[in-house]
Amino acid sequence: MRDRLSLTSVLPADHGLATLIGRAWVPQRGGPVPVQVRADGLHDLSSIARTVSELLELASPMAAIAAAGDLPRIAGLADTLANCDPLLRDTTRPWLLAPCDLQALKASGVTFVASMLERVIEEQTRGDASRAEAARTAVVAVIGDNLSSVRPGSPEAARLKEVLVAQGMWSQYLEVGIGPDAEIFTKSQPMSAVGVGVEVGIHPGSEWNNPEPEIVLAINSRGEVVGATLGNDVNLRDFEGRSALLLGKAKDNNASCAIGPFIRLFDKGFGIDDVRVCEVMLRIDGPDGFELSGSSSMSKISRDPLDLAAQAIGANHRYPDGLMLFMGTMFAPTKDRYGPGQGFTHAVGDVVTVHTPRLGALVNRVNHADKTEPWTFGIGALIAHLTR
Repeated sequence: MRDRLSLTSVLPADHGLATLIGRAWVPQRGGPVPVQVRADGLHDLSSIARTVSELLELASPMAAIAAAGDLPRIAGLADTLANCDPLLRDTTRPWLLAPCDLQALKASGVTFVASMLERVIEEQTRGDASRAEAARTAVVAVIGDNLSSVRPGSPEAARLKEVLVAQGMWSQYLEVGIGPDAEIFTKSQPMSAVGVGVEVGIHPGSEWNNPEPEIVLAINSRGEVVGATLGNDVNLRDFEGRSALLLGKAKDNNASCAIGPFIRLFDKGFGIDDVRVCEVMLRIDGPDGFELSGSSSMSKISRDPLDLAAQAIGANHRYPDGLMLFMGTMFAPTKDRYGPGQGFTHAVGDVVTVHTPRLGALVNRVNHADKTEPWTFGIGALIAHLTR
């Protein structure tokens, strides 16, 4: 994994034009520090804001950073990236964390047709991977494999629902996929996300799981989308397939929420229109030699990013520290790994890379959730740290 943590691999292709912010653990400070990536390394933003959440609450984070001028340099970025892997880490030197802190960690699901069909299949098989191939054939035979022209919440979608209900094929996943209301759920807890270069966790009881490469919006408490980054919404297909009521257990486990490497703030050179056309690529390199790659085009999302943001935060859903919103993925891996019809599932030691040129690359290694680096630094620890 360390080979994937070079500057050229992790940073956006146009990083010299980007305003990238994040967080670093600085041992000499005894805790996390908000940072900006500059040409000569990571610079301390704590004179502007004590947390990333506080920074994004400013009327103009870009203006505040520009007005601050020279900021203290913390460390070189290459050295800090190389120090992220907990198996090789020098705990006397800085390493990167997830680029968010107090924000709520929310996610929208079933926003792409391809992943929507896979969710229906999970439901039909009750989470049994061995039945996936037969179920996929049966589902496609009834509802087809191209619902991309159906606009969620439209009269056409309502008519399609009537037909599918009559055929006994309506699903909770189709409801949020083409119905008026998007699926918005709590992915994980504030302060629990892991960053680039560390391990992500799958529940040790899961036998059918996968990464979900996504773009994540950074949204302040006023509902303003102020930046974007990458995420891996690690998912347990068997748990969620057995029952929708297991969504919390399927989604929220130790290290199951990866975000990074940095939040790219919106400016004149990068904004929501650029997010709308991003191509998110996924690569998996297994310790057994297994390789898998694919991509997810944001141009094929069924709900606009700003619509998802508006459904996540507003008069009915307030988040005083802002939120990070996963926008879903169309990539649901089906390549057989352990036998015909078995599809894909993770192996411990898989290295997962989520990449798009304008946001860089998020790289993580897979382990069981009970074996990942323990999460011990929560909100109480942050308060104590800031007080000191």
